[in-house]
Amino acid sequence: MPLTDTLARVDADLAAGRVPVARQRLRGLVSSFPNDLMLRRRLAEVYRLYGEPAEAGRWMYLEQDRDTAEAAAFEATYRTAPQRMRALAWRGPESLAGTTFAREQLAAVRGACSDAMGRPVDWDTVPSDEEADRRESAFAGFLAGAGCLVAVLVFLAIWVNGLVALFD
Repeated sequence: MPLTDTLARVDADLAAGRVPVARQRLRGLVSSFPNDLMLRRRLAEVYRLYGEPAEAGRWMYLEQDRDTAEAAAFEATYRTAPQRMRALAWRGPESLAGTTFAREQLAAVRGACSDAMGRPVDWDTVPSDEEADRRESAFAGFLAGAGCLVAVLVFLAIWVNGLVALFD
């Protein structure tokens, strides 16, 4: 079904109070046209009807006139850069975004995800939850090991100082 026909059905669904059906149609459209900012905006409006600020913030995240509370709710729900990158469901390069603000937002999220993963990522190869978790676990293990090493070195320094004091 052409985009305009589906949007007409969304409008009819909303007018008839069939919000869940309208939301489902818009989700399908965003999935088919992930780089269409207007569709994302429409989906955010429907999530506002549901009273779901995190999802409204998710779909308005690329808009300069977004609601800051909704954007904060999105960021609180999707705490890490890989989670945000997956949630935004963008496809292709940032240059496909229709506005400078959207391009900058996408580049910032992708850059943060690349930093978190320790390697370049792009919108067509978003890291899976498992890959991101492995990366975070490896870093946490490194920090734990470094902390143990510092504790051992401090203990040895105290012990050596105690031996030196004993023989002085």
